[in-house]
Amino acid sequence: MERTEFMDRLQRSLAGGVNSSQVAENVRYYQDYIDTEIRKGRSEADVLSGLGDPRLLAKSIIEANKRAGYIEGTNQNFDEETKEEDAGIQGSGPSGGIVRVPGWLIILFVVVIALLIIGVVFSVISFLAPIIIPVLIVVLLYNFIRNR
Repeated sequence: MERTEFMDRLQRSLAGGVNSSQVAENVRYYQDYIDTEIRKGRSEADVLSGLGDPRLLAKSIIEANKRAGYIEGTNQNFDEETKEEDAGIQGSGPSGGIVRVPGWLIILFVVVIALLIIGVVFSVISFLAPIIIPVLIVVLLYNFIRNR
């Protein structure tokens, strides 16, 4: 992997997981780190292999920001890429992602719950109707006769 590909993957993996200034800061930091190591005599390939997978590096940065309370978004793209491309690599800790539910599913859920509640209410009323109606008739007749 070349430096440009590494930096592009790191930037894409950080996007959405941290704010844009933190993305730029981290990209700048790793560019400077790579430059410094190359000036020390290491090869670019050696430095990049030492850093590892840029997506896992981004995940570490995002998790550190979450623990520090600096997170401002989700990293859905990173999670999807990691699941698709690195199915064999296991991370540590919970994913901590936000689950987004489509609006139509929420509406469907609310309608089903409302229908269930209406069904229960009508079932109770139909079950108690043979008892309630005669009692109401007796009470109304009693009040009617007493008021005369």
